[in-house]
Amino acid sequence: MHLSGFSMTTAHVHLFTDGACSGNPGPGGWAYILRHLRSGNEKQDSGGLAETTNNQMELTAVIEGLKTLNRPCRVLLFTDSKYVGNGISEWMPKWKANGWTRRAGKKTAPIKNLGLWKDLDNLVSTHIVEFSWVAGHSGHEENEQCDTMAVDAYQRFLH
Repeated sequence: MHLSGFSMTTAHVHLFTDGACSGNPGPGGWAYILRHLRSGNEKQDSGGLAETTNNQMELTAVIEGLKTLNRPCRVLLFTDSKYVGNGISEWMPKWKANGWTRRAGKKTAPIKNLGLWKDLDNLVSTHIVEFSWVAGHSGHEENEQCDTMAVDAYQRFLH
């Protein structure tokens, strides 16, 4: 979340994300809506995996959305995942300082979903990312749309 390379002309975008799973683990889906504030242009996408976890899909939704940005941006991330939000704002800096490990009592333990967190870290370091938590299934229009897209994405894996 560094500021070098940013100017007053840096694009401002909103990124809405959600992940969903049928079982945990089980078939899962992710989705995002990316909105450029000045132009109003939007991009959305979704996908899924046959065997995954909800947290992996929440992370993947953010990663896939950020990957579409082709230059540094100010990103306001809307997510219903406190796991993702707290991870970006609080946990990730500590994990990195501790060699990508976390405290587990008096010992250290590996980070769950480490590959996804490292991918997210690389993307976050390119942009200024702030997150805003939204309550899931609370009527937030874009969150509901992302949820529908994520559920639709995993439906093809159900028997």
